[in-house]
Amino acid sequence: MIKCDIYKPSGIDWLGDIPNDWEFKRLKDFGSFQNGVSKGKEYFGFGCPFVSYGNVYNNTISIDKIDKLANSNKEEQKLYSVREGDVFFTRTSETIDEIGIASTCQSTIETATFSGFVIRFRQNGKVLSKEFSNYFFKANSNRLFLSNEINIVTRASLSQGVLGNLPVLIPSKKEQATIANYLDTKVQALDKKISLLTQKANYYKEYRKSIINETVCKGLDKTVKLKDSGIDWIGQIPKHWEVKRLKDSFKLFTGNSISDKGLYEDRNNSIDYIATKDIDFETGKLKYDNGIYIPIGNKEFKIAKKHSILICLEGASAGKKIGFTDRDVCFVNKLCSIKSFSKNSNDKYLYYFTQSPLFEKQFFAILNGLIGGVALSLIKYFDVVKPTLKEQTEIATYLDNKTQTIDKIVNNINTQIATLKELRKTLINDVVTGKIKVC
Repeated sequence: MIKCDIYKPSGIDWLGDIPNDWEFKRLKDFGSFQNGVSKGKEYFGFGCPFVSYGNVYNNTISIDKIDKLANSNKEEQKLYSVREGDVFFTRTSETIDEIGIASTCQSTIETATFSGFVIRFRQNGKVLSKEFSNYFFKANSNRLFLSNEINIVTRASLSQGVLGNLPVLIPSKKEQATIANYLDTKVQALDKKISLLTQKANYYKEYRKSIINETVCKGLDKTVKLKDSGIDWIGQIPKHWEVKRLKDSFKLFTGNSISDKGLYEDRNNSIDYIATKDIDFETGKLKYDNGIYIPIGNKEFKIAKKHSILICLEGASAGKKIGFTDRDVCFVNKLCSIKSFSKNSNDKYLYYFTQSPLFEKQFFAILNGLIGGVALSLIKYFDVVKPTLKEQTEIATYLDNKTQTIDKIVNNINTQIATLKELRKTLINDVVTGKIKVC
Protein backbone atom coordinates (compact mmCIF):
# COMPACT_ATOMS: atom_id res chain seq x y z
CA MET A 1 0.00 0.00 0.00
CA ILE A 2 1.23 3.45 -0.94
CA LYS A 3 0.97 6.78 0.85
CA CYS A 4 -0.26 9.88 -0.94
CA ASP A 5 2.39 12.15 -2.50
CA ILE A 6 1.83 15.41 -0.60
CA TYR A 7 0.18 15.99 2.78
CA LYS A 8 -0.90 19.07 4.70
CA PRO A 9 -1.70 19.54 8.41
CA SER A 10 -5.37 18.99 9.24
CA GLY A 11 -5.10 21.14 12.33
CA ILE A 12 -6.51 18.33 14.44
CA ASP A 13 -4.05 16.37 16.57
CA TRP A 14 -5.74 12.95 16.42
CA LEU A 15 -6.37 13.24 12.67
CA GLY A 16 -2.85 14.30 11.74
CA ASP A 17 -1.89 15.17 8.17
CA ILE A 18 -4.30 14.77 5.26
CA PRO A 19 -3.78 14.66 1.46
CA ASN A 20 -2.97 18.10 0.10
CA ASP A 21 -5.83 18.23 -2.42
CA TRP A 22 -8.58 17.06 -0.02
CA GLU A 23 -11.05 19.54 1.46
CA PHE A 24 -11.82 19.74 5.15
CA LYS A 25 -15.20 20.74 6.61
CA ARG A 26 -17.32 20.25 9.68
CA LEU A 27 -20.39 18.11 9.16
CA LYS A 28 -22.69 21.02 10.00
CA ASP A 29 -21.11 23.09 7.19
CA PHE A 30 -22.81 21.15 4.39
CA GLY A 31 -26.01 19.68 5.78
CA SER A 32 -28.72 19.60 8.42
CA PHE A 33 -29.75 17.31 11.26
CA GLN A 34 -33.03 15.85 12.41
CA ASN A 35 -33.79 13.67 15.44
CA GLY A 36 -36.24 10.86 14.79
CA VAL A 37 -39.85 10.46 15.85
CA SER A 38 -40.88 9.00 19.22
CA LYS A 39 -44.14 7.04 19.35
CA GLY A 40 -46.04 4.88 21.81
CA LYS A 41 -46.17 1.12 21.31
CA GLU A 42 -49.77 1.36 20.07
CA TYR A 43 -48.46 2.93 16.83
CA PHE A 44 -46.26 -0.04 15.92
CA GLY A 45 -46.89 -3.29 14.10
CA PHE A 46 -48.79 -1.77 11.16
CA GLY A 47 -48.46 1.12 8.74
CA CYS A 48 -45.29 2.22 6.93
CA PRO A 49 -41.60 1.18 7.04
CA PHE A 50 -39.82 2.29 10.21
CA VAL A 51 -36.01 2.60 10.46
CA SER A 52 -35.11 1.42 13.96
CA TYR A 53 -32.03 1.88 16.13
CA GLY A 54 -31.16 -1.72 15.22
CA ASN A 55 -31.27 -0.99 11.49
CA VAL A 56 -28.73 1.79 11.95
CA TYR A 57 -26.55 -0.17 14.36
CA ASN A 58 -26.49 -3.23 12.05
CA ASN A 59 -26.23 -1.20 8.82
CA THR A 60 -29.48 -2.62 7.41
CA ILE A 61 -31.26 0.48 6.08
CA SER A 62 -32.92 -1.01 3.00
CA ILE A 63 -36.54 -1.86 2.24
CA ASP A 64 -35.85 -5.61 2.22
CA LYS A 65 -34.18 -5.54 5.66
CA ILE A 66 -36.51 -3.26 7.58
CA ASP A 67 -38.83 -5.46 9.63
CA LYS A 68 -40.67 -2.81 11.67
CA LEU A 69 -43.79 -0.86 10.72
CA ALA A 70 -45.17 2.28 12.34
CA ASN A 71 -48.36 4.22 11.75
CA SER A 72 -47.42 7.68 10.41
CA ASN A 73 -49.14 10.60 8.68
CA LYS A 74 -48.04 12.65 5.66
CA GLU A 75 -46.50 15.38 7.80
CA GLU A 76 -44.38 12.86 9.72
CA GLN A 77 -43.34 11.09 6.53
CA LYS A 78 -42.08 14.42 5.20
CA LEU A 79 -40.26 15.56 8.36
CA TYR A 80 -38.74 12.16 9.18
CA SER A 81 -38.21 10.93 5.61
CA VAL A 82 -35.52 8.44 4.61
CA ARG A 83 -33.79 9.41 1.36
CA GLU A 84 -30.88 8.15 -0.68
CA GLY A 85 -27.62 9.51 0.75
CA ASP A 86 -29.02 10.26 4.22
CA VAL A 87 -26.65 9.26 7.02
CA PHE A 88 -28.15 7.97 10.26
CA PHE A 89 -26.33 7.90 13.60
CA THR A 90 -27.25 6.05 16.78
CA ARG A 91 -28.09 8.77 19.30
CA THR A 92 -28.45 7.22 22.74
CA SER A 93 -27.48 4.08 24.65
CA GLU A 94 -26.31 2.83 28.03
CA THR A 95 -22.76 2.56 26.73
CA ILE A 96 -20.64 5.03 24.77
CA ASP A 97 -19.44 2.24 22.47
CA GLU A 98 -22.89 2.10 20.85
CA ILE A 99 -23.17 5.84 20.20
CA GLY A 100 -22.41 7.43 16.83
CA ILE A 101 -22.63 4.18 14.86
CA ALA A 102 -23.42 5.29 11.30
CA SER A 103 -25.32 3.84 8.36
CA THR A 104 -25.88 5.48 4.96
CA CYS A 105 -29.15 4.94 3.10
CA GLN A 106 -28.34 3.74 -0.42
CA SER A 107 -31.86 4.06 -1.84
CA THR A 108 -34.89 6.19 -0.88
CA ILE A 109 -37.51 4.31 1.15
CA GLU A 110 -40.90 5.82 0.36
CA THR A 111 -43.23 6.71 3.27
CA ALA A 112 -40.60 5.57 5.80
CA THR A 113 -39.86 7.33 9.09
CA PHE A 114 -37.08 6.74 11.61
CA SER A 115 -36.61 6.21 15.35
CA GLY A 116 -36.22 8.91 17.99
CA PHE A 117 -33.07 7.09 19.17
CA VAL A 118 -31.43 8.09 15.87
CA ILE A 119 -30.16 11.32 14.26
CA ARG A 120 -30.40 11.87 10.50
CA PHE A 121 -27.84 13.94 8.61
CA ARG A 122 -28.90 15.19 5.18
CA GLN A 123 -26.48 16.96 2.83
CA ASN A 124 -27.15 20.25 1.10
CA GLY A 125 -26.18 19.09 -2.35
CA LYS A 126 -23.89 16.14 -3.05
CA VAL A 127 -20.62 16.83 -1.29
CA LEU A 128 -20.11 13.16 -0.46
CA SER A 129 -21.25 10.27 -2.63
CA LYS A 130 -23.45 7.73 -0.85
CA GLU A 131 -20.85 5.04 -1.57
CA PHE A 132 -17.95 7.01 -0.03
CA SER A 133 -20.17 8.18 2.83
CA ASN A 134 -20.99 4.56 3.63
CA TYR A 135 -17.32 3.96 4.48
CA PHE A 136 -16.21 7.36 5.73
CA PHE A 137 -18.58 7.51 8.70
CA LYS A 138 -17.45 4.05 9.83
CA ALA A 139 -13.86 5.26 10.31
CA ASN A 140 -12.25 4.71 13.72
CA SER A 141 -11.15 8.35 13.79
CA ASN A 142 -14.78 9.50 13.74
CA ARG A 143 -15.67 7.13 16.57
CA LEU A 144 -12.70 8.50 18.54
CA PHE A 145 -13.85 12.09 18.05
CA LEU A 146 -17.43 11.38 19.12
CA SER A 147 -16.34 9.29 22.13
CA ASN A 148 -14.18 12.14 23.39
CA GLU A 149 -16.96 14.72 22.96
CA ILE A 150 -19.90 12.83 24.43
CA ASN A 151 -20.81 13.43 28.07
CA ILE A 152 -22.25 10.55 30.08
CA VAL A 153 -24.53 11.00 33.06
CA THR A 154 -26.82 7.96 33.31
CA ARG A 155 -26.96 7.22 29.57
CA ALA A 156 -24.62 8.11 26.76
CA SER A 157 -26.23 10.58 24.36
CA LEU A 158 -25.12 12.19 21.10
CA SER A 159 -26.36 15.71 20.44
CA GLN A 160 -26.70 17.48 17.08
CA GLY A 161 -24.18 20.05 18.34
CA VAL A 162 -21.46 17.47 18.93
CA LEU A 163 -22.22 15.65 15.68
CA GLY A 164 -22.15 18.91 13.76
CA ASN A 165 -18.53 19.51 14.78
CA LEU A 166 -17.38 16.17 13.36
CA PRO A 167 -14.43 16.83 10.98
CA VAL A 168 -15.11 15.52 7.47
CA LEU A 169 -12.48 14.91 4.80
CA ILE A 170 -13.69 15.46 1.24
CA PRO A 171 -11.73 14.01 -1.71
CA SER A 172 -12.70 14.82 -5.28
CA LYS A 173 -15.72 12.99 -6.75
CA LYS A 174 -13.39 10.83 -8.80
CA GLU A 175 -11.32 9.89 -5.74
CA GLN A 176 -14.46 9.15 -3.74
CA ALA A 177 -15.60 6.69 -6.41
CA THR A 178 -12.17 5.06 -6.59
CA ILE A 179 -11.96 4.75 -2.80
CA ALA A 180 -15.46 3.24 -2.55
CA ASN A 181 -14.74 0.70 -5.30
CA TYR A 182 -11.41 -0.23 -3.72
CA LEU A 183 -13.00 -0.74 -0.30
CA ASP A 184 -15.91 -2.68 -1.80
CA THR A 185 -13.45 -5.23 -3.16
CA LYS A 186 -11.23 -5.42 -0.08
CA VAL A 187 -14.04 -5.40 2.49
CA GLN A 188 -16.06 -8.03 0.62
CA ALA A 189 -13.01 -10.31 0.61
CA LEU A 190 -12.54 -9.83 4.36
CA ASP A 191 -16.26 -10.29 5.03
CA LYS A 192 -16.22 -13.57 3.10
CA LYS A 193 -13.39 -14.88 5.28
CA ILE A 194 -15.18 -13.71 8.42
CA SER A 195 -18.41 -15.40 7.27
CA LEU A 196 -16.67 -18.72 6.61
CA LEU A 197 -14.94 -18.64 9.99
CA THR A 198 -18.22 -17.73 11.71
CA GLN A 199 -19.92 -20.73 10.10
CA LYS A 200 -17.07 -22.93 11.28
CA ALA A 201 -17.34 -21.61 14.84
CA ASN A 202 -21.13 -22.14 14.83
CA TYR A 203 -20.63 -25.74 13.69
CA TYR A 204 -18.39 -26.45 16.68
CA LYS A 205 -20.81 -24.73 19.06
CA GLU A 206 -23.63 -26.96 17.82
CA TYR A 207 -21.34 -29.99 18.03
CA ARG A 208 -20.60 -29.08 21.65
CA LYS A 209 -24.32 -28.96 22.45
CA SER A 210 -25.00 -32.28 20.74
CA ILE A 211 -22.25 -34.06 22.69
CA ILE A 212 -23.62 -32.76 26.00
CA ASN A 213 -27.19 -33.65 25.04
CA GLU A 214 -26.37 -37.19 23.93
CA THR A 215 -24.14 -37.98 26.89
CA VAL A 216 -26.30 -36.72 29.76
CA CYS A 217 -29.46 -38.21 28.24
CA LYS A 218 -28.18 -41.69 27.30
CA GLY A 219 -24.76 -42.10 28.95
CA LEU A 220 -21.42 -43.28 27.58
CA ASP A 221 -22.36 -46.95 27.05
CA LYS A 222 -24.33 -47.04 23.81
CA THR A 223 -25.13 -50.76 24.22
CA VAL A 224 -26.96 -50.43 27.54
CA LYS A 225 -30.61 -51.47 27.69
CA LEU A 226 -33.19 -48.70 27.99
CA LYS A 227 -36.43 -48.36 29.93
CA ASP A 228 -39.38 -46.01 29.90
CA SER A 229 -38.70 -43.19 32.35
CA GLY A 230 -42.40 -42.83 33.12
CA ILE A 231 -42.30 -39.17 32.06
CA ASP A 232 -43.41 -38.43 28.48
CA TRP A 233 -41.06 -35.57 27.73
CA ILE A 234 -38.03 -37.47 29.06
CA GLY A 235 -38.70 -40.68 27.17
CA GLN A 236 -36.36 -43.64 27.52
CA ILE A 237 -33.31 -43.71 29.78
CA PRO A 238 -30.71 -46.40 30.61
CA LYS A 239 -32.36 -49.22 32.56
CA HIS A 240 -30.47 -48.63 35.83
CA TRP A 241 -30.84 -44.82 35.88
CA GLU A 242 -33.33 -42.96 38.07
CA VAL A 243 -35.44 -39.82 37.81
CA LYS A 244 -35.34 -37.62 40.94
CA ARG A 245 -36.58 -34.17 41.88
CA LEU A 246 -33.85 -31.53 42.05
CA LYS A 247 -34.72 -30.66 45.67
CA ASP A 248 -34.12 -34.25 46.79
CA SER A 249 -30.36 -34.06 46.18
CA PHE A 250 -29.48 -30.38 45.77
CA LYS A 251 -29.75 -27.17 47.77
CA LEU A 252 -30.96 -24.12 45.83
CA PHE A 253 -30.93 -20.43 46.80
CA THR A 254 -30.57 -17.00 45.15
CA GLY A 255 -27.93 -14.36 45.89
CA ASN A 256 -27.87 -10.72 46.92
CA SER A 257 -28.05 -7.46 44.98
CA ILE A 258 -25.67 -4.52 45.54
CA SER A 259 -26.98 -0.95 45.61
CA ASP A 260 -23.64 0.84 46.01
CA LYS A 261 -20.70 -0.86 44.29
CA GLY A 262 -18.33 1.72 45.74
CA LEU A 263 -18.63 0.03 49.13
CA TYR A 264 -17.16 -3.21 47.80
CA GLU A 265 -13.94 -2.32 46.00
CA ASP A 266 -11.39 -3.59 48.56
CA ARG A 267 -9.93 -6.86 47.35
CA ASN A 268 -8.13 -7.67 50.63
CA ASN A 269 -9.71 -10.45 52.75
CA SER A 270 -12.67 -10.70 50.40
CA ILE A 271 -14.75 -13.09 48.33
CA ASP A 272 -15.37 -12.53 44.61
CA TYR A 273 -18.84 -11.38 43.58
CA ILE A 274 -20.45 -12.78 40.41
CA ALA A 275 -23.02 -10.85 38.38
CA THR A 276 -24.99 -12.25 35.42
CA LYS A 277 -22.68 -10.45 32.99
CA ASP A 278 -19.71 -12.36 34.43
CA ILE A 279 -20.96 -15.68 33.03
CA ASP A 280 -19.84 -16.38 29.46
CA PHE A 281 -22.86 -17.13 27.29
CA GLU A 282 -21.12 -19.79 25.18
CA THR A 283 -18.80 -21.61 27.59
CA GLY A 284 -20.22 -20.84 31.05
CA LYS A 285 -16.80 -19.68 32.24
CA LEU A 286 -16.88 -17.15 35.05
CA LYS A 287 -15.10 -13.81 35.23
CA TYR A 288 -14.08 -13.49 38.88
CA ASP A 289 -12.11 -10.25 38.84
CA ASN A 290 -14.88 -7.76 38.05
CA GLY A 291 -13.90 -5.14 40.65
CA ILE A 292 -16.54 -6.09 43.23
CA TYR A 293 -15.42 -7.94 46.38
CA ILE A 294 -17.42 -8.92 49.47
CA PRO A 295 -15.54 -8.79 52.81
CA ILE A 296 -15.08 -12.21 54.39
CA GLY A 297 -17.48 -12.56 57.29
CA ASN A 298 -20.13 -10.19 55.89
CA LYS A 299 -23.32 -11.97 56.97
CA GLU A 300 -25.51 -9.98 54.58
CA PHE A 301 -24.30 -11.97 51.59
CA LYS A 302 -24.97 -15.63 50.82
CA ILE A 303 -22.06 -17.75 49.60
CA ALA A 304 -22.09 -20.32 46.80
CA LYS A 305 -19.53 -22.95 47.71
CA LYS A 306 -16.81 -24.19 45.36
CA HIS A 307 -18.23 -26.44 42.59
CA SER A 308 -21.67 -24.86 42.68
CA ILE A 309 -23.82 -24.28 39.60
CA LEU A 310 -24.94 -20.69 39.01
CA ILE A 311 -27.93 -20.27 36.71
CA CYS A 312 -29.66 -17.06 35.71
CA LEU A 313 -33.37 -16.99 36.64
CA GLU A 314 -34.43 -13.53 35.39
CA GLY A 315 -34.24 -11.37 32.29
CA ALA A 316 -33.13 -12.13 28.75
CA SER A 317 -30.38 -14.48 30.00
CA ALA A 318 -32.74 -16.63 32.07
CA GLY A 319 -31.90 -20.30 31.60
CA LYS A 320 -29.18 -19.40 29.10
CA LYS A 321 -26.31 -18.26 31.28
CA ILE A 322 -25.11 -21.17 33.42
CA GLY A 323 -21.72 -21.26 35.17
CA PHE A 324 -19.73 -23.56 37.46
CA THR A 325 -17.62 -22.10 40.27
CA ASP A 326 -14.04 -23.13 41.03
CA ARG A 327 -14.07 -21.24 44.36
CA ASP A 328 -16.46 -19.83 46.98
CA VAL A 329 -18.30 -16.77 45.63
CA CYS A 330 -21.03 -14.31 46.48
CA PHE A 331 -23.47 -13.62 43.67
CA VAL A 332 -26.29 -11.41 42.43
CA ASN A 333 -29.95 -12.06 43.27
CA LYS A 334 -30.81 -12.90 39.66
CA LEU A 335 -28.63 -15.99 39.90
CA CYS A 336 -29.50 -19.24 41.64
CA SER A 337 -26.87 -21.43 43.29
CA ILE A 338 -27.33 -25.21 43.06
CA LYS A 339 -25.10 -27.47 45.15
CA SER A 340 -25.47 -31.14 46.06
CA PHE A 341 -25.96 -32.33 49.63
CA SER A 342 -26.24 -35.98 48.60
CA LYS A 343 -23.27 -38.35 48.47
CA ASN A 344 -24.80 -39.90 45.35
CA SER A 345 -24.68 -36.67 43.30
CA ASN A 346 -21.89 -35.14 41.22
CA ASP A 347 -22.16 -31.36 40.86
CA LYS A 348 -20.34 -31.22 37.54
CA TYR A 349 -22.70 -33.82 36.07
CA LEU A 350 -25.67 -31.64 37.06
CA TYR A 351 -23.93 -28.63 35.50
CA TYR A 352 -23.94 -30.43 32.15
CA PHE A 353 -27.48 -31.70 32.72
CA THR A 354 -28.72 -28.10 33.04
CA GLN A 355 -27.50 -27.54 29.46
CA SER A 356 -29.49 -30.47 28.06
CA PRO A 357 -32.98 -30.47 26.49
CA LEU A 358 -34.25 -32.42 29.51
CA PHE A 359 -33.59 -29.41 31.75
CA GLU A 360 -34.34 -26.70 29.17
CA LYS A 361 -37.82 -28.07 28.41
CA GLN A 362 -38.77 -27.78 32.07
CA PHE A 363 -37.23 -24.33 32.49
CA PHE A 364 -38.64 -22.61 29.42
CA ALA A 365 -42.07 -24.23 29.85
CA ILE A 366 -42.61 -22.09 32.98
CA LEU A 367 -40.60 -19.00 31.97
CA ASN A 368 -42.81 -15.99 32.65
CA GLY A 369 -42.73 -13.80 29.52
CA LEU A 370 -40.00 -13.19 26.96
CA ILE A 371 -37.73 -11.42 29.46
CA GLY A 372 -39.42 -12.60 32.63
CA GLY A 373 -38.16 -15.23 35.01
CA VAL A 374 -38.63 -18.58 36.72
CA ALA A 375 -39.47 -18.89 40.40
CA LEU A 376 -37.00 -20.70 42.64
CA SER A 377 -39.90 -22.53 44.26
CA LEU A 378 -40.73 -24.19 40.93
CA ILE A 379 -37.18 -25.14 39.91
CA LYS A 380 -36.85 -27.25 43.05
CA TYR A 381 -39.38 -29.65 41.60
CA PHE A 382 -37.62 -30.13 38.26
CA ASP A 383 -36.91 -33.73 37.30
CA VAL A 384 -33.28 -34.81 37.04
CA VAL A 385 -32.08 -37.96 35.31
CA LYS A 386 -29.52 -39.59 37.62
CA PRO A 387 -27.03 -42.29 36.62
CA THR A 388 -24.98 -44.00 39.30
CA LEU A 389 -22.42 -41.77 41.02
CA LYS A 390 -19.63 -43.59 39.17
CA GLU A 391 -21.30 -42.87 35.81
CA GLN A 392 -22.00 -39.25 36.77
CA THR A 393 -18.29 -38.77 37.47
CA GLU A 394 -17.28 -40.51 34.24
CA ILE A 395 -19.74 -38.42 32.21
CA ALA A 396 -18.52 -35.19 33.84
CA THR A 397 -14.86 -36.05 33.16
CA TYR A 398 -15.63 -37.06 29.57
CA LEU A 399 -17.53 -33.84 28.89
CA ASP A 400 -14.84 -31.74 30.58
CA ASN A 401 -12.28 -33.11 28.14
CA LYS A 402 -14.55 -32.83 25.10
CA THR A 403 -15.82 -29.32 25.78
CA GLN A 404 -12.34 -28.01 26.65
CA THR A 405 -11.05 -29.23 23.30
CA ILE A 406 -13.98 -27.70 21.43
CA ASP A 407 -13.72 -24.42 23.38
CA LYS A 408 -10.05 -24.11 22.41
CA ILE A 409 -10.94 -24.58 18.75
CA VAL A 410 -13.76 -22.02 18.92
CA ASN A 411 -11.55 -19.57 20.82
CA ASN A 412 -8.88 -19.87 18.12
CA ILE A 413 -11.48 -19.26 15.40
CA ASN A 414 -12.88 -16.26 17.28
CA THR A 415 -9.36 -14.83 17.58
CA GLN A 416 -8.98 -15.07 13.80
CA ILE A 417 -12.37 -13.39 13.32
CA ALA A 418 -11.45 -10.58 15.72
CA THR A 419 -8.15 -10.04 13.86
CA LEU A 420 -9.94 -9.80 10.51
CA LYS A 421 -12.54 -7.39 11.90
CA GLU A 422 -9.82 -5.18 13.31
CA LEU A 423 -8.02 -5.29 9.95
CA ARG A 424 -11.29 -4.30 8.29
CA LYS A 425 -11.68 -1.28 10.61
CA THR A 426 -8.07 -0.19 10.15
CA LEU A 427 -8.26 -0.53 6.38
CA ILE A 428 -11.42 1.59 6.12
CA ASN A 429 -10.02 4.25 8.45
CA ASP A 430 -6.66 4.53 6.71
CA VAL A 431 -8.17 4.73 3.23
CA VAL A 432 -10.92 7.28 3.93
CA THR A 433 -8.54 9.53 5.88
CA GLY A 434 -5.92 9.45 3.13
CA LYS A 435 -3.28 7.47 5.02
CA ILE A 436 -3.26 4.98 2.17
CA LYS A 437 -3.31 6.00 -1.50
CA VAL A 438 -5.60 3.96 -3.74
CA CYS A 439 -6.00 6.39 -6.66
